Amino acid sequence: MIRAFRLPQAAFGAGSAPATPPATSARRRARSGRALGRAQTGPAAHGAGPNQVPAPRPGSGSVASQHESLTVGQRSGLRAASGESEAAPGAPLPSPATAQPASARPRLLVATRSRHKLAELRDLLRLRAELVDLDDVGIADEVEETGTTFAANAALKARFYARRSGLPTLADDSGLEVDALGGGPGVRTRRYSGEQATDAGNNAKLLAALAGLPPGRRGARYRCVLALALPDRAGPRGGLPVTLARGTFEGRIGTAPRGSNGFGYDPIFEPAEEPPGGATVGEWPPERKQAVSHRARAARRMGPVLAREGF
Repeated sequence: MIRAFRLPQAAFGAGSAPATPPATSARRRARSGRALGRAQTGPAAHGAGPNQVPAPRPGSGSVASQHESLTVGQRSGLRAASGESEAAPGAPLPSPATAQPASARPRLLVATRSRHKLAELRDLLRLRAELVDLDDVGIADEVEETGTTFAANAALKARFYARRSGLPTLADDSGLEVDALGGGPGVRTRRYSGEQATDAGNNAKLLAALAGLPPGRRGARYRCVLALALPDRAGPRGGLPVTLARGTFEGRIGTAPRGSNGFGYDPIFEPAEEPPGGATVGEWPPERKQAVSHRARAARRMGPVLAREGF
């Protein structure tokens, strides 16, 4: 049989727990002394200056809670080290005309005033984004096209209007190159017959320049370059990178205008697949042109880029 023995209360002292063994008390005092020494030395004792961020200690709380206790200068240093950046105090907000609410359908500015070109790009790209032109967003400014190539002018326009509007911008520069004119009119395609040129005036001037030449010497091609600039991708010096896509449509210049479809030089441009004197683009149905045109080919190359950007 097991018997229970009760020790007298006095053995421990009134209301007290059993006394701590001497060896245990000594260990506790030693630990307390080491903790006090660490508290007195602090970060400076280990080479941390007043603007340095002490390394987080294990068990001292989450990284987020430690970050909140840092000074503004220390937080900035951490962001810089991780590739983040702080918005500059007083940075301007997007203007109401161009700001895009998070829930809104994204807008893509097409740097043109031509409703023909805008409609054609809408049909070719078929994006979920809303395509708008310069007049839709109230931009009256005109950029001076000083480039000597279609690519240079497309990039120039994309950057200029992306900065001006604050919107992602798709710019097109395209034109006609005629072999007998050494690649002209080239970048002056739209203004070939003068600064106030019309489609009819340009066509008449080109036909006169090629008068009497046989089909074999009337070779020509349309070229298109599309340039995409995103205003939030500005580099450290303010430069905007652009993405380019190119397309070419081979053919020849006919001897007289035919057809009323399309625009520009379409009524006098015979695609290479047509025989000399065959149908011009102005006589083709729009869907046939959109399958093989220079702009269609550039758009097919640009489409995946726009899709990746969420448009």
